[in-house]
Amino acid sequence: MLPAAALAAALLSACQSPAPSAGAPGTTASPPATEPAASTASEAPRYRPVALESIPAWTSSDLASGFAAWRKGCPRLVQRQPVWQESCKAAQSVADDADSIRRFLLQYLAAYQLESSTGERSGLITGYFEPIYPGSRSKTARAAVPVYGIPDDLISVSLDGLYPELKGKRLRGQLKGRQLLPYADSASIRKQGLGAPVLAWLENPLDLQFLQVQGSGRVRLADGSELRLGYADQNGHPYAPVGRWLIRNQEVPASEMSMQRIRQWAKANPARVGELLDSNPSYVFFRTLPASNDGPPGSLAVPLTAGYSIAVDPNAIALGSPVFLATTRPDNGAPIQRLVAAQDTGGAIRGAVRADFFWGSGDQAGELAGEMKQAGQLWLLWPKTAALPNVR
Repeated sequence: MLPAAALAAALLSACQSPAPSAGAPGTTASPPATEPAASTASEAPRYRPVALESIPAWTSSDLASGFAAWRKGCPRLVQRQPVWQESCKAAQSVADDADSIRRFLLQYLAAYQLESSTGERSGLITGYFEPIYPGSRSKTARAAVPVYGIPDDLISVSLDGLYPELKGKRLRGQLKGRQLLPYADSASIRKQGLGAPVLAWLENPLDLQFLQVQGSGRVRLADGSELRLGYADQNGHPYAPVGRWLIRNQEVPASEMSMQRIRQWAKANPARVGELLDSNPSYVFFRTLPASNDGPPGSLAVPLTAGYSIAVDPNAIALGSPVFLATTRPDNGAPIQRLVAAQDTGGAIRGAVRADFFWGSGDQAGELAGEMKQAGQLWLLWPKTAALPNVR
């Protein structure tokens, strides 16, 4: 096998630079095609110091649930960001009432409103969820769509230490003799199959597509039990939302785009579903997760909390940080103003003022997640003893 440096160089020359899938490595939905202009990961975020008391709903927000979700991830946060050690230690003895939590936040943390590199304070807030789809552990006449584990011939190389400017990125491919080739795209995998373990079989190819977009989910078996699956790796091809294909081909107006609208189109055009799926070359491979009543694990390797965990761009918000979020519900426009925990990431979540709101599991959560395309603002909380870059 090629040494790591040579392998990375070969992949750079042999493959298109891959973008992470929407579900990598935790769970996140793709941005709608109608999203407003937003900053990208290559742009330096800006952090505007503000008083905690000036954040919307500071006195009325349900702080306890968001604080509990954040505190649950403290062990992982301290490992990643040692500057949190003092704050996380003190947080363990804080009572679960709003007044005690506010005193803790005022004593230990400072607030910074997130801005794009051009000074925009409002950005896009989408939603995601853990889907539950019917399926089987073995192939049946009804369940014939395979959910693959990691193929043995997939080579996945971290660029950490090789190319500092690409820290956190991975390159993926397939070695044939001494030649490194791009791995099969989704169209090839769907039509030709793979010599990879099949973890489960689903009934609907769109269920697999959305499972890959979300990055995790459950398969409900005939006996009522459930198999939980989580993101394991990706084929290295860039993610292309199928909704954008529908808009580009004038099949669905951009103003109507949602997961529910995609399903409606597929039901009305069954012969063209394969064409729709082939428009996204990215393909996600899964792993089996332990059965649990907790939420699925996010990128922080901490179970997500419905309504209080978000996915963020880690180039703007350090994974594990507490964040104040101000946005609205997609169904009735009611405000969502609360403390949440940045516990997940995703390839579609890019920019300083950008987040994916975790709604939970099942159909109701999926309805809300599929419709959510809201404007919102974010405030990062950070230890007072540690400085942030680009603070103005």
